[in-house]
Amino acid sequence: MSKPPFELKQIRQLDLQMNFENSDLLPVTEQENLNTTQLSSLPTREIVRLMNDEDSLIAAAVGLVVPQIVEAIEGIVSRLQQGGRLFYVGTGTSGRLGVLDAAECPPTFGVSPDLVQAVIAGGYEACYRAVEASEDEAEAGGQDLRARGFTQKDALVGIAASGRTPYTVGAVQHARQVGGFTAAITCVPHSPITEVAEVSIVPVVGPEVIAGSTRLKAGTAQKMVLNMLSTATMTRLGYVTGNRMTNVHTRNAKLRARAIRILMSEAELDEAAAVAALENSQGNLPAALLMARSGCSFEEAERALAAAGGVVSRAEEMLK
Repeated sequence: MSKPPFELKQIRQLDLQMNFENSDLLPVTEQENLNTTQLSSLPTREIVRLMNDEDSLIAAAVGLVVPQIVEAIEGIVSRLQQGGRLFYVGTGTSGRLGVLDAAECPPTFGVSPDLVQAVIAGGYEACYRAVEASEDEAEAGGQDLRARGFTQKDALVGIAASGRTPYTVGAVQHARQVGGFTAAITCVPHSPITEVAEVSIVPVVGPEVIAGSTRLKAGTAQKMVLNMLSTATMTRLGYVTGNRMTNVHTRNAKLRARAIRILMSEAELDEAAAVAALENSQGNLPAALLMARSGCSFEEAERALAAAGGVVSRAEEMLK
């Protein structure tokens, strides 16, 4: 049987969302999936097919909340442009997804690790060992944000599949009380976190293949939204040129090869010249781009980049 077109999946997803929004039953993330009630008795091929069928609903669910994702990005960009920082807060799988996205920003976009930070209940030990009880401490989320020096200049994204995790809800409440921008990612409409966040992103993916196992569809939807938040934010801030990572750090052979290809394309150099340019900039790709395109020295490129917050296009304007 052929798969339904994306538009049909969106219609089905909208029907699903409306059904769960009007439900007085358990939160959708805890409900039993009627399509997978016989999962434990199925052969491997059928388990995988069922999981793939359920996963096919996720992109449509995220597609329905694009306006809220855009609103959140605009709020985050506004704070970061004024010197603020972006914080992800969550527990369990949601917290680990925040840690993953935050950790990817420095190597991908060349930004400081301080710019995008993750706060996870139980500390970073919870990334590899479950510390589940910590999520029930409503005051702990705010306390952990205070320890990071969260202020009204900053932005916070609370990540909670169920939308009711006390730790994460408490963190969002604290962030909003001090005047920071707040957004929430959850898979349950009208949940507590949506009542406290300024912007709520709620992709309704339906019950999980294994009831309550939100590392599955809910986790995938959250990861997709986080990809959009960080990628669009960093692009808006100038850390991407075209679709190239022009601020990438050249810390291994793969990244050096990527930097050489970027130099060849962005500065119209042949391979030998690109290799030399990267060597002359001590492996600093943004500086190499400035040196190749403006003819400045390495020291001048470093000063311009420092003044431009690491944004190549802005630094190039300063050198004109």
